[in-house]
Amino acid sequence: MGKEIERKYLVRGDAWRHLAQGVRYRQGYLSTVKERTVRVRTVAERGYLTIKGVTVGATRDEFEYEIPLGDAALLLEMCEPPLVEKVRYKIPFGGLVWEVDEFEGANRGLVVAECELASEDQRIELPPWIGEEVTGDPRYFNSNLIAHPFSKW
Repeated sequence: MGKEIERKYLVRGDAWRHLAQGVRYRQGYLSTVKERTVRVRTVAERGYLTIKGVTVGATRDEFEYEIPLGDAALLLEMCEPPLVEKVRYKIPFGGLVWEVDEFEGANRGLVVAECELASEDQRIELPPWIGEEVTGDPRYFNSNLIAHPFSKW
């Protein structure tokens, strides 16, 4: 069983932009009930199916499997609209890899950064472009951004 432990933050300014090349992500959800989310994602020329359990603190069960790109494309058509579209930048800082997501479409204007941790109490050094922590705020869960897009807040 996989565990995901991550912290999520809003991003301030544009100082992070020159630090990495972005990759386009398209993702949709086959299930967004609180007990489990089932996500389909394409990243460049790869497809993934991910199942996540309930978040407790900053931890949840996570299972991710690579699937054929054609299958991912067909599954995206079955997902609840709209799809979440974003560009992800992976930026090393303080011994971690920070994933900065710049959202597009109905979530344009939202930029968040997250980092995966070994434990919930792991001490981390925050990059200077990190703003408010939103780890526990469900509005920022990608699965909630389909029903409640950032542009409508």
